[in-house]
Amino acid sequence: MTIKHSLRKILWNFGYDVVPFGPDRHYLARRRHLIRQAAIDVVLDVGANTGQFATELREDIGFRGDIVSFEPLTSAFRVLEQRSGSDPKWRAVQCALGDEDGTAEIQVAGNSYSSSLLKMLPAHIEAAPESAYQGREQIMTRRLDTILESCCDINSNIYLKIDVQGFERRVIKGAEASLPRIKAIQLEMSLTPLYEGESPFGEMHELLQSRGFNLYSLEPGFANRKTGQLLQVDGIYVRA
Repeated sequence: MTIKHSLRKILWNFGYDVVPFGPDRHYLARRRHLIRQAAIDVVLDVGANTGQFATELREDIGFRGDIVSFEPLTSAFRVLEQRSGSDPKWRAVQCALGDEDGTAEIQVAGNSYSSSLLKMLPAHIEAAPESAYQGREQIMTRRLDTILESCCDINSNIYLKIDVQGFERRVIKGAEASLPRIKAIQLEMSLTPLYEGESPFGEMHELLQSRGFNLYSLEPGFANRKTGQLLQVDGIYVRA
């Protein structure tokens, strides 16, 4: 056993690990490589919650382009607006994206970021009891096709991130005319049904392939803390 391996084993006992930071080994390095390689200059952050993804873009990936973050929940949006306020290239918009322009009722989860327009299934609550719904809120919904022109210019290289708790297919449906302008899509994909009416991994994979996108990377996501079963992944797709 090498000294390096011995040190890693010690870290494992404390719940940590150290891995090489390269695009072949680390998900953040891989994303950074893709964003630079595709010359991404606009990120559309759909389902921003309080701005965790955009903060990671700035602090860990070093992205310096424009970010437009969409978040419908009032409580989360207040935090998002505050966090983005000091960054002139980061704009917060209070709405949800989907396949219709109008209003809808979102169910508010106890942990905020699991809130959804869809009914939460028992597998989700079992894996994360704190995510159980605690209320409802009326929100505004928009199609990306309706608002894309207000987010970026026609020559932008766009990275679309979608984290909308089972509503991903509806977001894609509302973005059909916009998809040819998008270079890469990152979206949450369920391996086990977590929301009623969501499209599982296989269906979303086929949908994106049919729209001209190839799978670039899969990143582990939400898992059951008790069993360790992986329930969701982040899929990253790039235009062929």
